Amino acid sequence: MSETHEDLSPDLRPLLHALEAALRDAGFWEPMPPGPEALASTMPFMVDTLRIEQWLQWILLPRLHALLDARAPLPGACSVHPLAQYEWAQRGCGPASQAVLAVLLAIDGRLSQQ
Repeated sequence: MSETHEDLSPDLRPLLHALEAALRDAGFWEPMPPGPEALASTMPFMVDTLRIEQWLQWILLPRLHALLDARAPLPGACSVHPLAQYEWAQRGCGPASQAVLAVLLAIDGRLSQQ
């Protein structure tokens, strides 16, 4: 049996807040959004115009909060953690990214439980 939106919401919202805090603590949080041209990408995760931390901050977090607020269906089978892990390893982000990766793993797991 799949979980209802009400079942996921209490667990997911704190994870979204934890993701924001982890991004800030890691120094990945940006005060200004990317330009409209960067946000117009049609590539998955906007990989051609955004770094993964920008996508998390400006796309994933607002969309998941909006879906929760609207009580709309949430995405299933989420797998953001592997992409973030790969990108940050390629850039040598090391320990700064570990807390963010832990939260992403929890979010992926929670959304994939639906």
